[in-house]
Amino acid sequence: MKIAGLLFFFTILAFGSEAQQQHSYAKDMAKTVMTIWKDSLTNSDGKPAKWTYDQGVILKGIEGLWQQTGDGQYFDYMQKSMDLLVDNDGNIRTYKFENFTLDNILCGRILLTLFEVTGKQKYYKAASTLREQLRQQPRLSDGGFWHKKIYPNQMWLDGLYMAEPFYAEWAQTFHEDSDFNDIADQFILMEKHARDANTGLLYHGYDESKKEMWANKATGLSQNFWGRAMGWYGMGLVDALQYFPKDHPQRKELIDILNRFAAAVTKVQDHKTGLWWDVLNYPNRKGNYPEASASCMFVYALAKGVRLGYLPSSYLPDAKKGYDGIIKKFITNDDGQTNLEGTVSVSGLGGKPYRDGSYDYYIHEKVVTNDPKGVGAFLLASDEMEMLPTLSLGKGKTVTLDYYFNHETRKDIFGKPEQFHYIWEEKDNNGYSMFGNIFHKYGVQTNSLKTAPTFENLKNSSIYIIVDPDNEKESEHPNYINENDINSIYTWVKNGGVLLLFSNDSANVEFPHFNKLAARFGIQFNFDCINKESGRNFEMAKIDVDPGNKIFKNISKVYIKEYSSLSVKPPANTVLKEGSINVAAIAKVGKGAVFAVGDPWFYNEYTDGRKIPPDFQNYQAAEDLVKWAIEQTK
Repeated sequence: MKIAGLLFFFTILAFGSEAQQQHSYAKDMAKTVMTIWKDSLTNSDGKPAKWTYDQGVILKGIEGLWQQTGDGQYFDYMQKSMDLLVDNDGNIRTYKFENFTLDNILCGRILLTLFEVTGKQKYYKAASTLREQLRQQPRLSDGGFWHKKIYPNQMWLDGLYMAEPFYAEWAQTFHEDSDFNDIADQFILMEKHARDANTGLLYHGYDESKKEMWANKATGLSQNFWGRAMGWYGMGLVDALQYFPKDHPQRKELIDILNRFAAAVTKVQDHKTGLWWDVLNYPNRKGNYPEASASCMFVYALAKGVRLGYLPSSYLPDAKKGYDGIIKKFITNDDGQTNLEGTVSVSGLGGKPYRDGSYDYYIHEKVVTNDPKGVGAFLLASDEMEMLPTLSLGKGKTVTLDYYFNHETRKDIFGKPEQFHYIWEEKDNNGYSMFGNIFHKYGVQTNSLKTAPTFENLKNSSIYIIVDPDNEKESEHPNYINENDINSIYTWVKNGGVLLLFSNDSANVEFPHFNKLAARFGIQFNFDCINKESGRNFEMAKIDVDPGNKIFKNISKVYIKEYSSLSVKPPANTVLKEGSINVAAIAKVGKGAVFAVGDPWFYNEYTDGRKIPPDFQNYQAAEDLVKWAIEQTK
């Protein structure tokens, strides 16, 4: 396709999606989840459900919605659900280590999020139990995990989603880098054993012993390509890749597998409806039907794969057609409640009663409304698809966060030093993970700079953020901003860079050198501390935003406590005031622009919805600033 055609296609896609996404199906479905399962999934007797992967799929969808909205109700729901199953000592109710089922690993992803956000040890202890299970999980002779102890010598596609994204997130979080070799091998082995050379599809299960009645006596493979099994595999692959080191030698091999996966599943997508069949390779065969959970999973894997650069953008129309088909076919509204119809409740291999993996078996499993696996997959697909209208705004842009002037360290859970405070990776109150999510939502890639800035190492960055440079209290050997740094940054801005300066109150930032940089743009951070808040009296730190603000166009009220005011002179102009006090300023210099505020402001405590009352619009203010910064890069 020619460049002009591509641009036209993306424009049409964005406008079409934007019109549809004015209504959020993700929020609608989350409301249903929190209505019918008020605190957690429940059993028929109304008691909280056992530890189950169904819960994990739902909560990953809820987590994605929290990350894209900053609405604390979604985090609260995640935490309530897990707290019903994890006690204060980190014991998991109904979980049995000795069962060695990969299904039990999935909820560990929610435990990792809760631990990283809250710091509560019980979540780490529970997650570490699941990590220990993987260390002891029985394996095939070539190293592939058994799906369950009760299914000896078997790998199922399902298990790749249940275990590997948790395994990869754990490896990244706790620096167990050698684990990535094992994680990669699980996907590679599964494809090696299960992939059909003619269709590219993967069979549901593989029995190394070839003794199971469902297994082909020559290959050990099950008989059919079940839609949801392929969906599990694709989602597991795209999620695990998110944590893989970019320089890992097997990363490219996994991306190649994902591309083969995408080519295979789009070939069996129904061209009329955009949906996928329960048994993938038998369209219109008697008894076969379009199935909701698989369709949602394929949309998610394709859309996320494109967004993260693993798949070419040519797969986006397939994802959009699939999502449109899901809305049309499966989404219904009953007295204000949004429902997902058309999910097969369960399909497996072996067990009691015995499941032989035949076509007849798959098509006769019960199809239900609001099955949690389908609802969770729909949430995940919606999370991805509802980002499409905003992704194009910052496509090809990179925001770089300074890790050099701000370089505070602490000891991690193992007693090893780690950087913290206003960094992308940090999910607790002090981190910038939510700010990073907003940049990602608008298509901007996040990066960090651990060395002094130069024109050379900034040239590929569109936006550069410096937050709260260290003073002697915060670092034994602080890196002060010097004249070379200032000249490099100033030249970069003049050539089109956008610089965001976030200071702090006078007791918590290194002012003299930071102010030398700010002065080049007509801005000075004053040695004061405004809006000292008492306890949780949030209104003491309220700042009203007047209509027509140049940056904060969609808000009226924000929260900023204990900030340093600004002195402003040309080329800078005040952009936010509290009475006569200058709160934030902007400056145009050459082809670039500068924004300055006397507080770190957009760290998680102010944006993730867990602490600040919802009538304060800090998350929306961060979105407005991101959009303004992107616009300046043009």
